[in-house]
Amino acid sequence: MNLDDTINSGQIFLWKKINSNWYGVNGKKILILRQDFDIKNNDIHEFFRFGDDFQRIKKELSKDKMLKKVMERFPGMRILRQDPFQCYISFIVSSNSNIPNIQTRLRKLSRSFGEKKKKYGQEFFLFPEPEKLANASVNDILKCGLGYRAKYVKKAAIAVNEGTINFSSLKKQSYLDARDDLCQVFGIGKKVADCILLFSLDKLEAVPLDRWVLRILQKYYSKEFKIKTKSITEKTYDELHDKIVDHFGEYAGYAQQFLFKNERESFEKKWLG
Repeated sequence: MNLDDTINSGQIFLWKKINSNWYGVNGKKILILRQDFDIKNNDIHEFFRFGDDFQRIKKELSKDKMLKKVMERFPGMRILRQDPFQCYISFIVSSNSNIPNIQTRLRKLSRSFGEKKKKYGQEFFLFPEPEKLANASVNDILKCGLGYRAKYVKKAAIAVNEGTINFSSLKKQSYLDARDDLCQVFGIGKKVADCILLFSLDKLEAVPLDRWVLRILQKYYSKEFKIKTKSITEKTYDELHDKIVDHFGEYAGYAQQFLFKNERESFEKKWLG
């Protein structure tokens, strides 16, 4: 497991690196990690999905030649199991933005509405509770730099606070049923729903599709997918998702994440620091 490659892969945002340590917030937990961390710690074991049969996943995905090369470049990158509410809000905030800006907005949101904690001489703000954001005014959320996303965040928090969205239930549902339920929330489309499902709700067949993934498929898989569209519509999203799952199999979410990581690294895009 490579800590740097995993954290810097677009899955999480409330992390920072100081010297050789990574400091991060996952819901109500503060995690302080370095490459030689103790995998026996239950919180860490769950967060990094050490219960997954990673060798089997890699073996299955290695049947694809391009993916095999990418996994050899990033052999220790893992998909994370994040706190669902933090993941849910984070990807609503991520809409039409870049990673540094997403990180800044989420830090402001946590500082404004989260509980302050001190650990190992560092100051942290836990991720806000659903009730706190549900009861906040849109104007106060706007002060965190969220722009039009502020009303999305409030309504999404209300849905969780009132029980319309229940993460335990979503985990038990089929992938499509869970995605449909998330898409009923104001501000959540299929791509954001897939991020939430993949990175916090154990749906490894979820494949978040955006311009990066479209570019990757056009660049490396033109024969396999024969993509003619320049953008992803509601209809083409489902068609493309089905083709990706057919090609990569039940771990298509892992495939997407490896390819996404590789493409962004090739373009030297900024990650967390």
